[in-house]
Amino acid sequence: MADLVSEFNDYRSKMNEKLLADNNKVIKRIFNLDTNAYAEGALDVKTKELLGLVASAVLRCDDCVKYHLETSHKEGVTKEEMMEAMSIATLVGGTIVIPHLRRAYEFWEALDNN
Repeated sequence: MADLVSEFNDYRSKMNEKLLADNNKVIKRIFNLDTNAYAEGALDVKTKELLGLVASAVLRCDDCVKYHLETSHKEGVTKEEMMEAMSIATLVGGTIVIPHLRRAYEFWEALDNN
């Protein structure tokens, strides 16, 4: 299961490095905006990550879900909090989100075993 986490992170790091090395100003600004949007502000980082997780699940982006799961896990989000957030995502997004819920649950288990 730990391979699931390391495979995701290795691929993400490799491809982000390539994308940023391409020196595209718009892409770099989008990456910077994304980083700054999730920084501490009126909302704490944990809350922002859970919001990102819900939005990612509703939009059905597995890479985004994995990213927000891992960051949420590092921020101390409990399994119960994650599942409550994912239940909202499934309610808002509908049953089409269920496959993403399954993969999110599996990835969370891998994070717990890492």
